[in-house]
Amino acid sequence: MQKIVDSIYQKMCARTDRGKVANYIPQLACVDPNQFALTIVTQEGHVYSSGCADTLFSIQSISKVFTLTIALGKLGDALWTRVGREPSGDPFNSIVQLEHESGIPRNPFINAGAIAIADAVMGHNAPKETLAEILHFVRFIANDDSISIDEKVAQSEMMTGSRNASLAYFMDSFDRLDNPVEKVLGTYFHHCSISMNTQQLAKAGMFLVSNGTNHCTGVRVVPEHRARRINSLMLMCGHYDGSGEFAYRVGLPGKSGVGGGILAIAPGKASIAVWSPGLDKIGNSKLGTEALEMLVQETGWSIFGY
Repeated sequence: MQKIVDSIYQKMCARTDRGKVANYIPQLACVDPNQFALTIVTQEGHVYSSGCADTLFSIQSISKVFTLTIALGKLGDALWTRVGREPSGDPFNSIVQLEHESGIPRNPFINAGAIAIADAVMGHNAPKETLAEILHFVRFIANDDSISIDEKVAQSEMMTGSRNASLAYFMDSFDRLDNPVEKVLGTYFHHCSISMNTQQLAKAGMFLVSNGTNHCTGVRVVPEHRARRINSLMLMCGHYDGSGEFAYRVGLPGKSGVGGGILAIAPGKASIAVWSPGLDKIGNSKLGTEALEMLVQETGWSIFGY
C-alpha cells in the first residue's frame, strides 16, 4: 500500500495543471498550490501517507459531514424536515433552488443546507458553545485533541461571506431558522475553518468505514444505519454539481472542501484523505480527484466493483 501511495504522490508532483486556489477567500488565496498530501488509514488501523501529510489546511465543507452527524444524533429523522436529501445539480452557493423550494435546501452539503444544519446543531445555544461541541466531536472521532479552528480563515470568510449571508437571510424569510442569522453564520464560518492535516482527517473518517464503529478505538460513533446513510449522501451530494462525475471517476463516498481537501470512504476497507489546494472549475480539488481515481484503479476499492 505504501508503494501505491508513494507512486501516486510522485505522479501528482509531475502534474503541471494543478487548478486554481479559492481566491475569493483571502486566507485561502495565499496558499501554495504546489502542495499535495495523501493519507490512507485502513480498517485495521494501518496508516500510509505521502507528501506533506503533516501540513494543516482548512477543511472547509468537509466539516459538513461532521456537523450532519451531530445534527442527526440530536434530531434523528426529524432533521429531514429542515433539509432535503437530493443532489442539487447547481453550484454549492446557488440561491436558485431555495426560491423554488420554499427555503428548504436540497441537501446538507451545499452551503444553504450546511447553514440549516448549523442552526439545527445550535438548538438554542450560543455560537461559542456550539463550536466547542463541534470541535470536541471532531477531536473525539480523530482521537486528537490538538485540532483547532483557524481564526484567521474564519474572519476572512466572514468578511467575504455576502453570498452565504444572502442564503441565510433568504431561508430566514421562510422561517426556516431557529436562531438569529448572524449567530448561525458565525457558527457556520467557524466550523468550516477547522484546520487539520490529512492524517487527522483520514482518522476522523474511520467511523464511516466500519458501519459507525471506529475499529482503531473500538468506539461506536453512530448506529450502523446512520453510517450507511451518511455515506450515501456523501456519494450523491458530496461534490456539489460535480458529484456525478466524482462517482463516475472514483466510485467512493466523498466530501470535498474549497480548501483543497477531500475525505473519501472505502466501506469496509479504509478512510482516505487527500489535499491539493488547486481546484477545478466546480470547486473540487483537481489533483485530489485525480489521485483518488488513480487509487481506486490500483486497489479496486470502488463500491461499484465486484
